[in-house]
Amino acid sequence: MRIIQASALAFCLLTAAPAIALGADAKTDVEKAYATFDAAFNKQDAKAVAANYVPTAKVLPPTHEVASGPAEIEKFFAGFFANGVTGHKLEVIDAGGNDKVVVGTAKWSATGKDKDGKPAPFSGLAMHVFERQADGSLKLRFHTFN
Repeated sequence: MRIIQASALAFCLLTAAPAIALGADAKTDVEKAYATFDAAFNKQDAKAVAANYVPTAKVLPPTHEVASGPAEIEKFFAGFFANGVTGHKLEVIDAGGNDKVVVGTAKWSATGKDKDGKPAPFSGLAMHVFERQADGSLKLRFHTFN
């Protein structure tokens, strides 16, 4: 009987341990997610950028034109690329969460074009709500920025 109880306890601990470990370092996980996002953005690949989002995701830009789901999110970012936005970078301010949901805040920067078409830097703040995937990676559920 004790062998069965010990085996059950070991099983529970082993299956719970990965979930605990996944949420252990939210900042590192968010930094990885940001690096993946920046790489796709800086390749000017709207489809790859949209792949960073869950299917039910929403992008909430300062224009108040909400982009919902992969097709709208892809179209939203394609507009940035068509307007010559490059050099995107996200820098973590703070991150936290658990084994299911992680929130990250960031400073973002990029290079766009001014009214004369010359390169111009711009930047702001962003907040991201991620859903942890089965493989431990993060995908965006909500993304808002100014």
